[in-house]
Amino acid sequence: MPKSITPPRSIQGPAIFLAQFAGDEAPFNTLPGIAKWAADLGYKGVQIPTFDGRLFDLDKAAESQTYCDEVKGICADAGVKITELSTHLQGQLVAVHPAYDLAFDAFAPKPVHGNPKARTEWATEQVKKAARATRNLGLDTTVSFTGSLAFPYLYPWPQRPAGLIEEAFAELGRRWRPILDTYEDQGVDIGFEIHPGEDVFDGATYEMFLESVGGHKRARINYDPSHFLLQQLDYLSFIDIYHEHICAFHVKDAEFNPDGRQGVYSGYQSWVNRAGRFRSLGDGQVDFAAIFSKLTQYGYRGWAVLEWECCIKSPEQGAAEGAPFIASHLIEVTGKAFDDFAGGETDMAAIRTMLGISK
Repeated sequence: MPKSITPPRSIQGPAIFLAQFAGDEAPFNTLPGIAKWAADLGYKGVQIPTFDGRLFDLDKAAESQTYCDEVKGICADAGVKITELSTHLQGQLVAVHPAYDLAFDAFAPKPVHGNPKARTEWATEQVKKAARATRNLGLDTTVSFTGSLAFPYLYPWPQRPAGLIEEAFAELGRRWRPILDTYEDQGVDIGFEIHPGEDVFDGATYEMFLESVGGHKRARINYDPSHFLLQQLDYLSFIDIYHEHICAFHVKDAEFNPDGRQGVYSGYQSWVNRAGRFRSLGDGQVDFAAIFSKLTQYGYRGWAVLEWECCIKSPEQGAAEGAPFIASHLIEVTGKAFDDFAGGETDMAAIRTMLGISK
Protein backbone atom coordinates (compact mmCIF):
# COMPACT_ATOMS: atom_id res chain seq x y z
CA MET A 1 0.00 0.00 0.00
CA PRO A 2 1.23 3.56 -0.66
CA LYS A 3 2.60 5.58 2.18
CA SER A 4 -0.13 7.79 3.69
CA ILE A 5 0.37 11.56 3.77
CA THR A 6 -1.47 14.42 5.45
CA PRO A 7 -4.18 15.73 3.06
CA PRO A 8 -4.03 19.39 2.02
CA ARG A 9 -6.24 21.79 3.97
CA SER A 10 -9.90 21.99 2.98
CA ILE A 11 -12.31 24.93 2.90
CA GLN A 12 -12.87 26.21 6.43
CA GLY A 13 -16.28 26.32 8.05
CA PRO A 14 -19.02 26.50 8.82
CA ALA A 15 -19.09 30.23 9.55
CA ILE A 16 -21.83 32.86 9.71
CA PHE A 17 -22.14 36.54 8.76
CA LEU A 18 -23.52 38.26 11.85
CA ALA A 19 -25.04 41.32 10.14
CA GLN A 20 -28.47 39.82 9.49
CA PHE A 21 -28.78 38.45 13.03
CA ALA A 22 -27.63 41.38 15.16
CA GLY A 23 -30.43 43.06 17.11
CA ASP A 24 -31.37 44.93 20.26
CA GLU A 25 -32.38 41.83 22.21
CA ALA A 26 -29.97 39.40 23.90
CA PRO A 27 -28.01 37.42 22.80
CA PHE A 28 -27.88 39.34 19.52
CA ASN A 29 -26.94 42.76 20.93
CA THR A 30 -23.38 42.02 22.09
CA LEU A 31 -20.40 40.25 20.58
CA PRO A 32 -20.01 37.78 23.49
CA GLY A 33 -23.69 36.88 23.29
CA ILE A 34 -23.98 36.46 19.53
CA ALA A 35 -20.63 34.65 19.27
CA LYS A 36 -21.75 32.08 21.85
CA TRP A 37 -25.11 31.73 20.07
CA ALA A 38 -23.28 31.02 16.80
CA ALA A 39 -20.93 28.52 18.42
CA ASP A 40 -23.83 26.70 20.08
CA LEU A 41 -25.38 26.22 16.63
CA GLY A 42 -22.19 24.58 15.38
CA TYR A 43 -20.47 27.49 13.65
CA LYS A 44 -16.69 27.68 13.89
CA GLY A 45 -16.28 31.21 12.54
CA VAL A 46 -18.03 34.58 12.52
CA GLN A 47 -17.82 37.36 9.96
CA ILE A 48 -18.16 40.65 11.81
CA PRO A 49 -19.97 43.71 10.40
CA THR A 50 -17.83 46.74 11.20
CA PHE A 51 -20.83 49.03 10.76
CA ASP A 52 -22.70 47.68 13.81
CA GLY A 53 -21.49 49.38 16.96
CA ARG A 54 -23.29 46.86 19.16
CA LEU A 55 -20.78 44.23 18.07
CA PHE A 56 -17.62 46.06 17.01
CA ASP A 57 -15.88 49.44 17.31
CA LEU A 58 -14.01 49.98 14.04
CA ASP A 59 -12.41 53.25 15.08
CA LYS A 60 -10.93 51.64 18.16
CA ALA A 61 -9.90 48.48 16.30
CA ALA A 62 -7.94 50.50 13.74
CA GLU A 63 -5.83 52.08 16.47
CA SER A 64 -5.74 49.67 19.41
CA GLN A 65 -4.01 46.29 19.36
CA THR A 66 -5.29 45.76 22.91
CA TYR A 67 -8.89 46.14 21.79
CA CYS A 68 -8.36 43.73 18.88
CA ASP A 69 -6.81 41.20 21.23
CA GLU A 70 -9.90 41.54 23.45
CA VAL A 71 -12.21 40.96 20.48
CA LYS A 72 -10.25 37.86 19.47
CA GLY A 73 -10.40 36.65 23.06
CA ILE A 74 -14.16 37.12 23.25
CA CYS A 75 -14.63 35.04 20.11
CA ALA A 76 -12.12 32.38 21.22
CA ASP A 77 -13.84 32.07 24.61
CA ALA A 78 -17.14 31.50 22.78
CA GLY A 79 -15.53 28.84 20.57
CA VAL A 80 -15.35 30.68 17.22
CA LYS A 81 -12.73 32.41 15.09
CA ILE A 82 -13.11 35.69 13.24
CA THR A 83 -13.24 34.96 9.51
CA GLU A 84 -13.29 38.47 8.04
CA LEU A 85 -14.41 42.00 8.79
CA SER A 86 -17.21 43.35 6.60
CA THR A 87 -17.40 46.93 5.30
CA HIS A 88 -20.32 46.39 2.96
CA LEU A 89 -22.23 49.52 3.98
CA GLN A 90 -19.17 51.78 4.09
CA GLY A 91 -17.94 50.45 0.75
CA GLN A 92 -21.36 51.18 -0.72
CA LEU A 93 -20.98 54.80 0.36
CA VAL A 94 -17.61 55.26 -1.34
CA ALA A 95 -19.59 55.83 -4.56
CA VAL A 96 -23.29 56.80 -4.58
CA HIS A 97 -25.31 58.03 -7.54
CA PRO A 98 -27.41 61.11 -6.64
CA ALA A 99 -30.61 59.13 -7.26
CA TYR A 100 -29.76 57.10 -4.14
CA ASP A 101 -28.50 59.91 -1.92
CA LEU A 102 -31.50 60.02 0.38
CA ALA A 103 -31.78 56.24 0.76
CA PHE A 104 -28.08 55.72 1.43
CA ASP A 105 -27.80 58.58 3.91
CA ALA A 106 -29.43 56.14 6.33
CA PHE A 107 -26.20 54.10 6.31
CA ALA A 108 -24.05 57.08 7.32
CA PRO A 109 -23.76 59.09 10.56
CA LYS A 110 -26.08 62.08 10.83
CA PRO A 111 -23.34 64.74 10.60
CA VAL A 112 -22.75 63.82 6.93
CA HIS A 113 -26.41 63.48 5.89
CA GLY A 114 -27.22 65.70 2.94
CA ASN A 115 -23.53 66.14 2.16
CA PRO A 116 -22.43 63.56 -0.44
CA LYS A 117 -18.80 64.76 -0.45
CA ALA A 118 -18.47 64.46 3.33
CA ARG A 119 -20.23 61.09 3.25
CA THR A 120 -17.77 59.76 0.66
CA GLU A 121 -14.82 61.01 2.69
CA TRP A 122 -16.20 59.37 5.84
CA ALA A 123 -16.80 56.07 4.03
CA THR A 124 -13.34 56.10 2.48
CA GLU A 125 -11.69 56.54 5.87
CA GLN A 126 -13.88 53.80 7.33
CA VAL A 127 -12.79 51.28 4.70
CA LYS A 128 -9.15 52.25 5.21
CA LYS A 129 -9.54 51.78 8.96
CA ALA A 130 -10.83 48.26 8.30
CA ALA A 131 -7.49 47.43 6.65
CA ARG A 132 -5.61 48.42 9.80
CA ALA A 133 -8.13 46.67 12.06
CA THR A 134 -7.86 43.50 9.99
CA ARG A 135 -4.10 43.51 10.35
CA ASN A 136 -4.43 44.12 14.11
CA LEU A 137 -6.67 41.06 14.28
CA GLY A 138 -4.08 38.96 12.44
CA LEU A 139 -6.34 38.46 9.41
CA ASP A 140 -5.62 39.02 5.72
CA THR A 141 -9.06 39.36 4.09
CA THR A 142 -12.06 41.71 4.30
CA VAL A 143 -15.34 41.82 2.36
CA SER A 144 -17.08 44.88 0.93
CA PHE A 145 -19.07 46.55 -1.87
CA THR A 146 -17.72 48.85 -4.59
CA GLY A 147 -20.59 51.31 -4.59
CA SER A 148 -22.16 52.53 -7.81
CA LEU A 149 -22.29 55.52 -10.10
CA ALA A 150 -23.51 53.88 -13.33
CA PHE A 151 -26.12 51.40 -12.06
CA PRO A 152 -29.15 53.64 -12.73
CA TYR A 153 -28.14 53.41 -16.39
CA LEU A 154 -28.03 49.61 -16.40
CA TYR A 155 -30.74 49.22 -19.04
CA PRO A 156 -29.70 50.95 -22.28
CA TRP A 157 -32.86 53.01 -22.70
CA PRO A 158 -32.71 55.89 -23.17
CA GLN A 159 -29.51 55.39 -25.05
CA ARG A 160 -26.43 55.98 -22.95
CA PRO A 161 -24.16 58.73 -24.26
CA ALA A 162 -20.78 57.51 -25.42
CA GLY A 163 -18.27 57.56 -22.59
CA LEU A 164 -20.80 57.49 -19.70
CA ILE A 165 -19.92 54.01 -18.43
CA GLU A 166 -16.21 54.50 -19.08
CA GLU A 167 -16.14 57.67 -16.98
CA ALA A 168 -18.15 56.03 -14.19
CA PHE A 169 -15.59 53.25 -13.89
CA ALA A 170 -12.70 55.69 -14.21
CA GLU A 171 -14.13 57.58 -11.22
CA LEU A 172 -14.58 54.33 -9.29
CA GLY A 173 -10.91 53.65 -9.95
CA ARG A 174 -9.90 57.10 -8.75
CA ARG A 175 -11.81 56.59 -5.50
CA TRP A 176 -10.72 53.03 -4.82
CA ARG A 177 -7.08 53.07 -5.84
CA PRO A 178 -5.89 54.98 -2.72
CA ILE A 179 -7.98 52.66 -0.54
CA LEU A 180 -6.50 49.59 -2.17
CA ASP A 181 -3.01 51.02 -1.69
CA THR A 182 -3.76 51.20 2.04
CA TYR A 183 -4.74 47.53 1.93
CA GLU A 184 -1.52 46.71 0.14
CA ASP A 185 0.41 48.50 2.88
CA GLN A 186 -1.32 46.30 5.45
CA GLY A 187 -1.09 43.07 3.42
CA VAL A 188 -4.88 42.71 3.33
CA ASP A 189 -7.25 41.79 0.47
CA ILE A 190 -10.74 43.16 -0.20
CA GLY A 191 -13.21 40.59 -1.50
CA PHE A 192 -15.81 42.67 -3.34
CA GLU A 193 -19.24 41.08 -3.33
CA ILE A 194 -20.39 40.95 -6.95
CA HIS A 195 -23.92 42.28 -6.43
CA PRO A 196 -26.67 44.02 -8.44
CA GLY A 197 -26.98 47.58 -7.21
CA GLU A 198 -23.20 47.86 -7.33
CA ASP A 199 -21.43 48.88 -10.50
CA VAL A 200 -19.58 45.58 -10.16
CA PHE A 201 -22.39 43.04 -10.52
CA ASP A 202 -20.97 40.34 -12.83
CA GLY A 203 -17.73 39.12 -14.36
CA ALA A 204 -17.62 41.73 -17.14
CA THR A 205 -18.02 44.61 -14.71
CA TYR A 206 -15.45 43.12 -12.32
CA GLU A 207 -12.96 43.12 -15.19
CA MET A 208 -13.82 46.76 -15.93
CA PHE A 209 -13.31 47.68 -12.28
CA LEU A 210 -10.04 45.76 -12.09
CA GLU A 211 -8.79 47.63 -15.15
CA SER A 212 -9.82 50.95 -13.56
CA VAL A 213 -7.61 50.26 -10.52
CA GLY A 214 -4.65 49.18 -12.63
CA GLY A 215 -5.13 45.46 -11.98
CA HIS A 216 -4.57 46.03 -8.26
CA LYS A 217 -3.88 42.65 -6.65
CA ARG A 218 -5.87 43.55 -3.51
CA ALA A 219 -9.12 44.00 -5.48
CA ARG A 220 -10.52 40.50 -5.25
CA ILE A 221 -13.90 38.73 -5.09
CA ASN A 222 -16.32 37.67 -2.37
CA TYR A 223 -18.12 34.87 -4.26
CA ASP A 224 -21.89 34.71 -3.67
CA PRO A 225 -23.77 32.46 -6.13
CA SER A 226 -27.22 33.72 -5.12
CA HIS A 227 -26.71 37.01 -6.98
CA PHE A 228 -25.59 35.13 -10.07
CA LEU A 229 -28.55 32.75 -10.12
CA LEU A 230 -30.97 35.70 -9.96
CA GLN A 231 -29.21 37.21 -13.01
CA GLN A 232 -29.21 33.81 -14.75
CA LEU A 233 -25.41 33.93 -14.94
CA ASP A 234 -23.49 30.64 -15.01
CA TYR A 235 -22.15 30.68 -11.44
CA LEU A 236 -20.07 27.52 -11.95
CA SER A 237 -18.30 28.82 -15.04
CA PHE A 238 -17.67 32.01 -13.09
CA ILE A 239 -15.47 29.97 -10.73
CA ASP A 240 -13.60 28.48 -13.70
CA ILE A 241 -12.88 31.97 -15.02
CA TYR A 242 -12.22 33.94 -11.82
CA HIS A 243 -11.09 31.39 -9.23
CA GLU A 244 -7.69 33.05 -8.86
CA HIS A 245 -9.45 36.23 -7.69
CA ILE A 246 -11.81 34.64 -5.16
CA CYS A 247 -10.74 35.25 -1.56
CA ALA A 248 -14.05 34.93 0.31
CA PHE A 249 -17.28 32.94 -0.03
CA HIS A 250 -20.83 33.78 1.05
CA VAL A 251 -22.98 30.66 1.13
CA LYS A 252 -26.44 31.98 0.23
CA ASP A 253 -29.23 30.23 -1.63
CA ALA A 254 -31.74 31.64 -4.14
CA GLU A 255 -34.35 30.55 -6.64
CA PHE A 256 -35.58 31.87 -9.98
CA ASN A 257 -39.08 30.91 -11.08
CA PRO A 258 -40.07 32.93 -14.16
CA ASP A 259 -43.62 32.74 -15.49
CA GLY A 260 -45.89 34.57 -17.93
CA ARG A 261 -46.02 37.62 -15.67
CA GLN A 262 -42.43 38.27 -14.59
CA GLY A 263 -38.83 37.36 -15.23
CA VAL A 264 -35.41 38.59 -14.09
CA TYR A 265 -36.69 42.07 -13.17
CA SER A 266 -39.54 40.57 -11.08
CA GLY A 267 -42.10 43.28 -11.72
CA TYR A 268 -41.43 45.48 -8.66
CA GLN A 269 -43.00 42.79 -6.50
CA SER A 270 -42.24 42.19 -2.82
CA TRP A 271 -39.52 39.67 -2.07
CA VAL A 272 -41.95 36.85 -1.37
CA ASN A 273 -43.77 37.44 -4.67
CA ARG A 274 -40.72 37.85 -6.89
CA ALA A 275 -39.70 35.40 -9.61
CA GLY A 276 -36.18 35.70 -8.22
CA ARG A 277 -35.81 35.57 -4.45
CA PHE A 278 -33.33 34.61 -1.74
CA ARG A 279 -33.88 31.41 0.23
CA SER A 280 -32.39 29.58 3.20
CA LEU A 281 -29.70 27.01 2.47
CA GLY A 282 -31.12 23.94 0.76
CA ASP A 283 -34.47 25.58 -0.04
CA GLY A 284 -33.33 27.22 -3.28
CA GLN A 285 -31.83 26.13 -6.58
CA VAL A 286 -28.10 26.76 -6.12
CA ASP A 287 -25.98 23.65 -6.72
CA PHE A 288 -23.73 23.89 -3.68
CA ALA A 289 -22.27 20.41 -4.14
CA ALA A 290 -20.81 21.53 -7.46
CA ILE A 291 -19.67 24.87 -6.03
CA PHE A 292 -17.81 23.33 -3.09
CA SER A 293 -16.23 20.81 -5.46
CA LYS A 294 -15.02 23.50 -7.86
CA LEU A 295 -13.72 25.82 -5.15
CA THR A 296 -11.91 22.91 -3.49
CA GLN A 297 -10.49 21.76 -6.83
CA TYR A 298 -9.09 25.22 -7.50
CA GLY A 299 -7.50 25.48 -4.09
CA TYR A 300 -9.81 27.88 -2.25
CA ARG A 301 -8.99 27.40 1.43
CA GLY A 302 -10.82 30.36 2.96
CA TRP A 303 -14.05 30.29 4.92
CA ALA A 304 -17.54 29.22 3.83
CA VAL A 305 -19.74 31.86 5.47
CA LEU A 306 -23.52 31.63 5.70
CA GLU A 307 -25.31 34.80 4.64
CA TRP A 308 -29.01 34.57 5.44
CA GLU A 309 -31.70 36.66 3.70
CA CYS A 310 -34.59 34.20 3.17
CA CYS A 311 -37.95 35.72 2.24
CA ILE A 312 -39.92 32.89 3.92
CA LYS A 313 -38.06 31.09 6.70
CA SER A 314 -37.22 32.65 10.08
CA PRO A 315 -33.62 33.69 10.72
CA GLU A 316 -33.47 31.42 13.76
CA GLN A 317 -34.40 28.35 11.73
CA GLY A 318 -32.21 29.40 8.81
CA ALA A 319 -29.19 29.82 11.08
CA ALA A 320 -29.81 26.51 12.86
CA GLU A 321 -30.04 24.63 9.56
CA GLY A 322 -27.13 26.49 7.98
CA ALA A 323 -24.27 25.08 10.06
CA PRO A 324 -24.95 21.39 9.34
CA PHE A 325 -25.71 22.21 5.70
CA ILE A 326 -22.32 23.84 5.19
CA ALA A 327 -20.54 21.17 7.22
CA SER A 328 -22.05 18.47 5.02
CA HIS A 329 -20.59 20.14 1.91
CA LEU A 330 -17.04 20.58 3.19
CA ILE A 331 -14.63 18.31 1.33
CA GLU A 332 -11.63 16.69 2.97
CA VAL A 333 -9.02 17.01 0.26
CA THR A 334 -7.47 13.70 -0.68
CA GLY A 335 -3.73 13.24 -0.31
CA LYS A 336 -3.46 10.55 -2.97
CA ALA A 337 -4.89 9.46 -6.31
CA PHE A 338 -7.47 6.67 -6.37
CA ASP A 339 -5.14 4.41 -8.36
CA ASP A 340 -2.00 4.97 -6.27
CA PHE A 341 -2.20 1.32 -5.22
CA ALA A 342 -1.20 0.34 -8.74
CA GLY A 343 1.81 2.63 -8.84
CA GLY A 344 5.44 1.87 -8.36
CA GLU A 345 8.92 3.09 -9.13
CA THR A 346 9.43 4.32 -12.67
CA ASP A 347 11.21 1.69 -14.78
CA MET A 348 12.17 3.22 -18.11
CA ALA A 349 13.16 -0.13 -19.60
CA ALA A 350 9.73 -1.51 -18.73
CA ILE A 351 8.04 1.57 -20.18
CA ARG A 352 9.92 1.18 -23.48
CA THR A 353 9.00 -2.50 -23.57
CA MET A 354 5.31 -1.66 -22.99
CA LEU A 355 5.43 0.81 -25.87
CA GLY A 356 7.22 -1.58 -28.18
CA ILE A 357 10.17 0.76 -28.53
CA SER A 358 13.40 -0.97 -29.37
CA LYS A 359 16.56 -0.11 -27.54
